[in-house]
Amino acid sequence: QVQLVESGGGLVQAGGSLRLSCAASGRTLNMYPMGWFRQPPGMEREFVAAITWSGETAYADSVKGRFTISRDNTKNTVYLRMNSLKLDDTAVYYCAARRGTVWSRMAGSYEYWGQGTQVTVSS
Repeated sequence: QVQLVESGGGLVQAGGSLRLSCAASGRTLNMYPMGWFRQPPGMEREFVAAITWSGETAYADSVKGRFTISRDNTKNTVYLRMNSLKLDDTAVYYCAARRGTVWSRMAGSYEYWGQGTQVTVSS
């Protein structure tokens, strides 16, 4: 049984920064691609960023240059550093893991999900 637990969300002013963490337990996920997704109020869940075990990364265009995904395989943890936050970044952020070796933008291809952490950006 894999468990993913996100933390680090909160309320931040526009232009500010936050770092989200996703800690995995139950099984080592060092070889699994990991992703961050978000779900704004009243909208569909959308891809934010992904990282493979080797460190290959991918980002949604809306966050490219502002967000950075990273992982510490010794701690079984994935991070999402978010800078220059905008009002549109307000959402519940989820981390996810999928079997295999390649990353994906498709939420349906991820088998394991955390419970989500709220990020609210205020003006």
